[in-house]
Amino acid sequence: MSPRGSDAPAPDIYVGLLFVSLASLLMGIIFLVLELGKYGGKLAP
Repeated sequence: MSPRGSDAPAPDIYVGLLFVSLASLLMGIIFLVLELGKYGGKLAP
């Protein structure tokens, strides 16, 4: 009987690119919120 996690495939370059795109999306959202704050905008009505 094999261990529980041994059947999982090893992460490849596409998983790395997924994390890079996720990080860039989060950074873009943060920068947009900071720009909104400069103009006196609010996040919620």
